[in-house]
Amino acid sequence: MYPRNVRTSRARRRDGYAGRQMPPRRGPGETRGMRILGAAMAALALTASLQSPATATSRPAALKWTACGDGMECAKLTVPIDWNRPGGPTTQVDTARLPARDPARKLGSLVVNTGGGATIQPVRAMPAVVRELTTWFDVILIDPRGLGDKGSQALVECPIPQPRIDGLVLQPGADGWRAHAKANAAYDASCRKAMGAAYQGLTSWQVAHDLEALRRALGEPKLRYFGNSYGTVYGQAYMELFPGKVGRMVLDGMPDHSRPSLEHWLGAYARTQEQQLERFRDWCAAGCALGDADAIEVFDDLLARVRRAPLPAGERTLGEREFLVAVTEGLTPPAWPRLAAALRRAADGDATDLAKLRPLPPEKPGYPHGAMLCHDFMPETPGYREFLAVESRLRALAPRIGWVQGRYQVARCVGMGKDPAYPPHPVRVKGVPPVLIVIGDTDITTPHLGAEHLAGQIPGARVVQHGDGHAAYLMQGVAGLNDTCLRRHVHDYLTAGTLPPPGARCPGDLVARIPRG
Repeated sequence: MYPRNVRTSRARRRDGYAGRQMPPRRGPGETRGMRILGAAMAALALTASLQSPATATSRPAALKWTACGDGMECAKLTVPIDWNRPGGPTTQVDTARLPARDPARKLGSLVVNTGGGATIQPVRAMPAVVRELTTWFDVILIDPRGLGDKGSQALVECPIPQPRIDGLVLQPGADGWRAHAKANAAYDASCRKAMGAAYQGLTSWQVAHDLEALRRALGEPKLRYFGNSYGTVYGQAYMELFPGKVGRMVLDGMPDHSRPSLEHWLGAYARTQEQQLERFRDWCAAGCALGDADAIEVFDDLLARVRRAPLPAGERTLGEREFLVAVTEGLTPPAWPRLAAALRRAADGDATDLAKLRPLPPEKPGYPHGAMLCHDFMPETPGYREFLAVESRLRALAPRIGWVQGRYQVARCVGMGKDPAYPPHPVRVKGVPPVLIVIGDTDITTPHLGAEHLAGQIPGARVVQHGDGHAAYLMQGVAGLNDTCLRRHVHDYLTAGTLPPPGARCPGDLVARIPRG
């Protein structure tokens, strides 16, 4: 799960995070400003990566578990705001426990973070995402800083929400850039005020230390961990900081935090999005609302038409930029049937259904996880003119639809403050046991190109690739698909340490169930 905020009803909104890979050589048109940006981020990354993990002199107080509904027991984990100052002011992190079904046979504790926003609230809403894991483990849920269970003091509400992710697409000029940056700055300022001093703990470096504090409070000799989506960023940091404490670790839907170059990061998104249009075409070829028509040819024709004049969409019209946003939103696999039907109707002269694919306006209040993402992935953002130079190369790399991802991703962070920061840097992992990395071919939320690049930097890592999209393990559980190739590999590894064979590949069990309509 990769929700934009803690409200699970909004989970349909795309909330992709960084995956970073492009050819290593810079494009000939790269500006001096972008080279300086890359160097600055690399320097910051080196500083961050060389920070020694903070150590505590005594074991944290035992967690006080109390029943909190939905079969859960909840507890507060007290941690320093800044683990560089372990004796300084503290804050609290929400945790919850789903006890093993058979305590006499349990294998220990498995810490789970489902990524993106909060973990505890989404699991309350969809317990099937982790239910099977309680066959063997006490499942321990942990929320990142600033988020938490409903009604908890750990859950921070920012009075001003983050602006629309499509803002820089719909307002492409310099004025739109400045307006979007101003809106992001207002969101950031409201989160800073709402969190107070605790705002300085909003990085994955700090959360990785929280995981170590949780391991110690649980009395576990090693951290057994399942991280999904943004939860894998915490896992990446933990491997670097506490390699000797890594037990069995599954990382599913992995953003690549190892690329200091912003352009490389955007390039992975652009190429993956372009590939996804081709995957949608291939899926549609076996039967969809487009009939015998080639989906890419329909897209190309509609794009040419909308460039000449806006498409009728009920009482309004759909322009070129709105069209690109709608298709971008429709390229996640669960939305493919709606996208096919909307393209069919638009080709017949009515783009109303396409317009409905666009993301909804942001809800109030906002939540601080968007700020953490920027501190981790984009503490420095390019200026408008610098970005245009990058965008021109993204258009050459992914000319149909992929280049739009440049504006989608930068829109998250332009205008945000630079502090605190845990910038991307090459992975420095030594002495960890083999970890299991799960990569989806149709995952455009955390691009497979970035995940593959990162997996290659983790010694002994074993990869299982599959044909489904983002959060496949969790979503297969929701769908009741418990005995799939992917889930068997994950369970064999977590329970017995059995790794899949090199080159392991699983089918797209969720994609196979998408109705063709």
